[in-house]
Amino acid sequence: MSDVTEILEGWGKRGIAFVRFELPDMHGISRSKTIPIAHAVEYAQRGLNMYGGTSVLDTRSDVVPGTLYHEERGYGDQLLFPDPDTARVLPWADRTGAFICDARWYDGQPLAATPRYVFRRALEKARSMGFEPVMGSEFEFYLLTAGTHEPLFSGYHIFNTIRNDYVPTIRRIVEEMPQVGVDVITANCEYAGSQWEINFAPGRAMAGPDLAFTFKNGVKEIAKQDGYVATFMTKPWAGHSGSGCHTHLSLVRTDSGENAFGDPNDPNGISELCRSFIGGILRYAVAIDPVIAPTVNCLRRRRRHTFSPTNISWGVEDRSALIRVKSGSPASKHIEYRAASALSNPYLVGAALIQAGLHGIEEGLSAPPPSRPGIPAEEDEALEKLPTDLEDSLDAFEGEPLMKEFFGEEFVTAYTRMRRYELSRFKDWVTDWERNEYLELF
Repeated sequence: MSDVTEILEGWGKRGIAFVRFELPDMHGISRSKTIPIAHAVEYAQRGLNMYGGTSVLDTRSDVVPGTLYHEERGYGDQLLFPDPDTARVLPWADRTGAFICDARWYDGQPLAATPRYVFRRALEKARSMGFEPVMGSEFEFYLLTAGTHEPLFSGYHIFNTIRNDYVPTIRRIVEEMPQVGVDVITANCEYAGSQWEINFAPGRAMAGPDLAFTFKNGVKEIAKQDGYVATFMTKPWAGHSGSGCHTHLSLVRTDSGENAFGDPNDPNGISELCRSFIGGILRYAVAIDPVIAPTVNCLRRRRRHTFSPTNISWGVEDRSALIRVKSGSPASKHIEYRAASALSNPYLVGAALIQAGLHGIEEGLSAPPPSRPGIPAEEDEALEKLPTDLEDSLDAFEGEPLMKEFFGEEFVTAYTRMRRYELSRFKDWVTDWERNEYLELF
């Protein structure tokens, strides 16, 4: 608390007037309260009250029965406690500082289904084995007109210099993100019209998903101020490219600081430990998929010849594989998991990959042979396919006992009930396609 108090005192001297306490919800969306800075120290000390079921609301913010934090808790409050490591002054908000928070009940018990807590479980597991994860998230997103939700331009324009800075909002994101610790390294328009990709440096330990959370929610806020909608929805239109989030991951040895994935004597530059990590992820790829691709819309991206993986595979610099091992020096060697969608929650994606990979190390698993040079992994019909139906992937998630070890029992219960509730709403929806196909004819 002394760190938080010192930060708040410093902000007060700088003229900061408001403090935002943010909670990442189950979808990676920021839920927050804004406090006049005069009251922030008091709330930081005793916790800021917020409805306890906020973390497990579904995508429509429905209160879903059976998700543990609603009727089971008498619809009571949780308390938010700021993490001083996440303190930042928001350049896109008027005189406002912000903290990402952890949640506890009034009796001091953590809300074990909250995504930040779930990632911390994976982080503690890694540390107990002598490692710390380094994680980077590579988001694609669309900028749309605010009123009509239409793209700003059409066609295919990847890396087109004129379209890279098509609107000042892109340069504004690039300039303002470093002010909150998000170290932007590249920015360009993506494959489809009005789609962009802005990449930033990875973060070690909790900073990995915290940076991704800050980036996504900041981009949406900046875009809204400029009169646009920034959407990380995976597949807004059938005829346009999907938006993914390639997740980059490596392990650093806590005793030496060395990258545990690199081996200069290996033909592919990777260590046996890295192969075991890959083997663990591949073994549990189907079971963890509901947090990697959490909505029905995410699975619309899963098509061959779209640079989106369709089977359980890995390869060196193979953009069609589920896991792509990046080239480079042993010190920079890492994996890129290509199945996560742009709307995935980075805390949950990171937790899933770390837990599965660490289990592979514990069990001494070995990765199968990689894809062959010149033959993309997606062309190998012998490989097991990734799920294309959310109900199937939820069944696999619930049917694998290790998921409770990876994520915790509270999370498994809350998450599956929330997602199945969303799925039931989807199945009840009458689509435009059905009306166009049947209404006049019959």
